Amino acid sequence: MRLLLVRHGQSEWNATHRLQGQADIALSETGQGQADALRATIADIGPCRAIASDLERVRDTAVRIGAPDASPTVRLREIDVGDWTGRTIEDIIAEDETAYLAWRAGTGTPPGGELWEDFADRVSAAIQHEVQTPCDNLLVVCHGGVIRAILQRFLELQPASIIPVAPASLTAIRLANKKGKPNRLELFNYRPVSLDFEAPD
Repeated sequence: MRLLLVRHGQSEWNATHRLQGQADIALSETGQGQADALRATIADIGPCRAIASDLERVRDTAVRIGAPDASPTVRLREIDVGDWTGRTIEDIIAEDETAYLAWRAGTGTPPGGELWEDFADRVSAAIQHEVQTPCDNLLVVCHGGVIRAILQRFLELQPASIIPVAPASLTAIRLANKKGKPNRLELFNYRPVSLDFEAPD
């Protein structure tokens, strides 16, 4: 079984480097185009079914990549960033760079925010539920933090070792079908039009 992990396209807050967490922010015009560009790639793979975060930027992305019937779930929402919601990364770093870097590494929590382990627990529970039903290519349309949590729980990659996930990019994980075999990373941050090494958080 393969997990096809797609981050939503650039949102209006991504464009200004604001942390959004669970704030329900729409795609920017650029983000709409990014999602549209990924549609042919997803169609070529042919997912057997799809699930998605219930937030607008993800639901719109799902429609644009050809998965309008993706089942929505709150368990795939982005991590709650508490008091940092709506603040720019620049401002947070200026105030407390150590706290920001700890959050990015999965070892710190913004004031009023969600603990990384609690977040990773709910995300992995959603995926574990889905993999109980056989499916060659499960499409998961979600958020950058969600993908990083899946990489941690399914591949043992720590958040500090994972660069930000690019908007409207595809990451693929092949889940082991035999005991004793590891899950494997097949693809990371693939975009059909251009690479993105400076993706926003």
